[in-house]
Amino acid sequence: MPARWRVRQPCFPSIPAPPPEHRTEGSLVTNEQLGGNSHIDPTIPSTNGFGTPQASDRNSLSVGPNGPLLLHDVQLVETLAHFNRERVPERNPHAKGSGAFGVFETTEDVSKYTRAAVFQQGTKTQMLARFSTVAGEQGSPDTWRDVRGFSLKFYTSEGNLDIVGNNTPVFFVRDPMKFPHFIRSQKRLPDSGLRNNTMQWDFWTQNPETAHQVTYLMGDRGLPKTWRHMNGYSSHTYAWINAEGERFWVKYHFHTNQGVENMTNDEANKMAGEDADFHRRDLFDAIARADFPSWNLSVQIMPYEEAKTYRINPFDLTKVWPKADYPLIPVGKMTLNRNPENFFAQIEQAAFAPSNMVPGTGISPDKMLLGRVFAYADAHRARIGTNFHQLPVNQPIVPTNSYTFDGNMTYHHSGNAPVYAPNSYNRPWADEQGPVENSWETDGELVRQAYTLREDDDDFSQANKLLNEVFDDAARDRFVETVAGALATVEEPVLSNAFQYWKNVDEVIGGRIEAKVRADAEAATPDGDAGDKIPGADPHEERKAPVAGGHEETTH
Repeated sequence: MPARWRVRQPCFPSIPAPPPEHRTEGSLVTNEQLGGNSHIDPTIPSTNGFGTPQASDRNSLSVGPNGPLLLHDVQLVETLAHFNRERVPERNPHAKGSGAFGVFETTEDVSKYTRAAVFQQGTKTQMLARFSTVAGEQGSPDTWRDVRGFSLKFYTSEGNLDIVGNNTPVFFVRDPMKFPHFIRSQKRLPDSGLRNNTMQWDFWTQNPETAHQVTYLMGDRGLPKTWRHMNGYSSHTYAWINAEGERFWVKYHFHTNQGVENMTNDEANKMAGEDADFHRRDLFDAIARADFPSWNLSVQIMPYEEAKTYRINPFDLTKVWPKADYPLIPVGKMTLNRNPENFFAQIEQAAFAPSNMVPGTGISPDKMLLGRVFAYADAHRARIGTNFHQLPVNQPIVPTNSYTFDGNMTYHHSGNAPVYAPNSYNRPWADEQGPVENSWETDGELVRQAYTLREDDDDFSQANKLLNEVFDDAARDRFVETVAGALATVEEPVLSNAFQYWKNVDEVIGGRIEAKVRADAEAATPDGDAGDKIPGADPHEERKAPVAGGHEETTH
């Protein structure tokens, strides 16, 4: 073999092998290995980033004690230049959050559904969880009403598995083309830079498939007491494949063992002013005092063939699968027992993506999931860098041999091994052909079109069931109060559209919401003559027809 092609030992992620007694699924790794500081020793005298001693961390170099500073003060220049680059861009959605490390143990036998090593009975896997709000920026209060992110990374013996979900089992939209528009509608106006209820409700009422998720959001679960007291859901439909190659569709449910507890509007608003980081603080403090939060994982399983004819589209992210048809099957338990040692390195730089799958798991024809499989990993490339996967918190615990190379901040490399495949110099490459494990059949023309409606597909019936079969009378009263408050500043024609939106969900509840908004507006006018201040009575604009109908394709 020519010398230039002599293959050296590849440089795999520098995570040391665990002791023999800890070599279970996932291997018990430490905080230092997951975002640690193997080249930083905070006990030695101060140095620069290249190891040479620093002269002073307090005083700049100047011409005399009162004279001008000098550009060749390398220490000052490096300190200020690095400070200017100290932050990476915040996530667009899910910017505000925190997390912790823990362990997942599979306690039940689900091998007839999946061959994934992480889900084999008795397996213990180290993992990372991150909780977040969706719309708020980094400095926003934890207790604003919002959906909460529930993202999990499992460091398995077959590579990393990420489950990216929320504290609700559904989502606002079902086509990824709408996702950027949705997020922008929940952010800030282009002129004032202020958040705006009219913009939010305009998007929701123009996209009636949002009704199910908005009902969750405006209900009690829109204000969880803490992250420890909320459930988590994959929301998406994923795939499981067993050792015989049988395929199943699966939804993940993580139920809190602390019990579901929520805040009232008054409690949440009060806490937002007193402690904007309340949820972050609660999780960290609970783990610090060894009050380790835990969640039980159950799954709903749908046989592969049943998805073709089931009465609702099982891949529609705005729908749930009724448990009467697909009951929960216990799988295991997740426990968070270790706080991060460095928030930036281990939480802010943590990168979750549904594209991280392991054998025995996969994706589905869920359009939103298919979009996120690309978008999430690409967001991390843009936000953190090309080689975000080489950061310790994102590294797998197993060796890698990838044919992706170089880019900004490359740390791990494969020496002088061939960088192309196939090759004649003993570097393995993959070349499987034929049917793939995670697959489904489809055929048809190329179209831009919503899902084909099935027997029980519509945008409002599941929201109606949530209101009338899950909420009790007191919860419905709180719901009306919350929605009416959120609509108080909404302008026409969006306000009338919002009234019709809720009447499409439930005529009685919609009527109560409208009556409450109108009564509050009149009460806010001291002389009782609200005039054009009464919602729905704007004399300066011809009112548009209310939103009606059920499915997004029939309302546009």
